[in-house]
Amino acid sequence: MCRNIKTLFNFEPPATEDEIHASALQFVRKLSGFNKPSQANQAAFERAVADVSEAARRLLTSLHTHAPARDREVEAGKARERSRLRFG
Repeated sequence: MCRNIKTLFNFEPPATEDEIHASALQFVRKLSGFNKPSQANQAAFERAVADVSEAARRLLTSLHTHAPARDREVEAGKARERSRLRFG
């Protein structure tokens, strides 16, 4: 499950709210062991996703680098090539 969490820092264009939320959702799913929580745990699960999203947003806006921003298409191409080499 964690392999679905993508690096969000130092990309052009910057990470979207949807990308931040998706990574927070994957993180909370991994920690909790729930893909979809029961009704009894739904509120706690959603609160955790919101909290992790906010923490990730704060982190991304506070990080600084001198490295040039990475291109999403180039990085996606590299990932496809790694996958092709690994799985054929």
